[in-house]
Amino acid sequence: MDTHHHLLIRGGTIVDGTKAPRYDADVAIRDGRIVSIGELAGHSADRVIDATGRIVAPGFIDSHTHDDQAVLSQPELPFKVSQGVTTVVAGNCGISAAPLSADMELPMPLSLIDAPREARHGSFRSYFDALRARPSSVNVAALVGHSTLRAAVMAELDRPANAGEIAAMQAHVEEAMQAGAIGLSTGTFYPPAAKATTEEIIEVGRPLSARKALVVTHMRDEGDRVMEALDETFRIGRALDVPVVVSHHKVQNTRNHGRTKETLAFIQQSMQHQCIGLDCYPYTAGSTMIRTDRGMLDARILIASSVPHPEMAGRDLKDVAAEWGVSGKEAAERLQPGTAIYFMMDEADVQRILAFDDTMIGSDGIPVGEKPHPRLWGTFPRVLGHYCRDLGLFALETAIWKMTGLTARTFGLRERGSLQVGHHADVVIFDASKIRDAADYTHPTLPAQGIVTVIVNGAVTWHDGAHTGARAGQVITRADASPPSGSA
Repeated sequence: MDTHHHLLIRGGTIVDGTKAPRYDADVAIRDGRIVSIGELAGHSADRVIDATGRIVAPGFIDSHTHDDQAVLSQPELPFKVSQGVTTVVAGNCGISAAPLSADMELPMPLSLIDAPREARHGSFRSYFDALRARPSSVNVAALVGHSTLRAAVMAELDRPANAGEIAAMQAHVEEAMQAGAIGLSTGTFYPPAAKATTEEIIEVGRPLSARKALVVTHMRDEGDRVMEALDETFRIGRALDVPVVVSHHKVQNTRNHGRTKETLAFIQQSMQHQCIGLDCYPYTAGSTMIRTDRGMLDARILIASSVPHPEMAGRDLKDVAAEWGVSGKEAAERLQPGTAIYFMMDEADVQRILAFDDTMIGSDGIPVGEKPHPRLWGTFPRVLGHYCRDLGLFALETAIWKMTGLTARTFGLRERGSLQVGHHADVVIFDASKIRDAADYTHPTLPAQGIVTVIVNGAVTWHDGAHTGARAGQVITRADASPPSGSA
């Protein structure tokens, strides 16, 4: 047995991502894989990390991101690795970085991808090839977005697609599946897909069925009609015979607070008959494009970014409106296009969803602007510090499972999400007594505290508060995908 390794983590307490009880052990890493876990006193390594008194866990998997373009344009992704994230699931809410053409005008929220025309990819194969050629600091699994497909094949988005357009979208989904996309995402909450019918989504998603690829959805409604939206989501999954994931589950607007008792009961009941997943972020405010419809002006609104008025980032909409002497609606219209933070949820609902056994953790951070939602930098430490340690909402083993093993299982991410011999060496070392989110709504880009070391595919990527410059991320594809371009 070879007892010399590239990396050896000594003296830590293992929380392995399976909900099993913690235990003390060393971890040996060689060639990007975990090769041994246990008492390794006689072993040596090129580099030894002392993890005494600290937790050694699988790298966190962010189940819901909009990092599609950031993994290419901001490849070190400090807002992710600084909080222990080693894998991101991109392409959510119907918005993906491919297929896009240089001559396309991107309506909001597609423009949040922030893909310059010269850097756009006309196919998923091209997008993945670019990521392989210029790796980021995290692993990337990606969904193809239904709204992106609509924008690619339809001249007008304010109507259902016709048969020819559905066929064209189907062909794009098939190409994405062959390239290795893990599923299709939808965002019927947003204008580009609001007129899409349930039947349109089912037909566009037909290539998913043979592969059991996922449908992941920002549902049509998360307010008054949330139960109808859940029913539509589950119907799509049954029609295609594929798993579905409810993105950033919530109920919004004061009149709906408390309805998570109803939604979670329905989700749990439906799980007995089909494969359903869900994720959430640990905040009572959401963030999306600046909108003036669907009751989006009913609560406190904090401007995160504005193309015509970047100086208003970080300001309350009501203060901007007062300064300009106009209504909140007119102020919001003047600030478009841009992003905002909406304080629309109830803390009891957030805790109820977080504590639901099958809920994954996803940041839903938007990596644009100087004043993003703090979830971009703080989601995972906030769960571990505030909700797990301080409030005791669940055990540490459960918290880590929600951001590792459960997510890997739901999205089919092979050999990741748990610390096991033979698995990819995605590892985070942190101080359970000190971990906490530092980012808040005033200072949203502060790195978390308590994250000591982050390892991606065996490469130390974050250590003692600084990025090492390592970019060892890989593209994660489905098992039945075609080989990458240029492969034998």
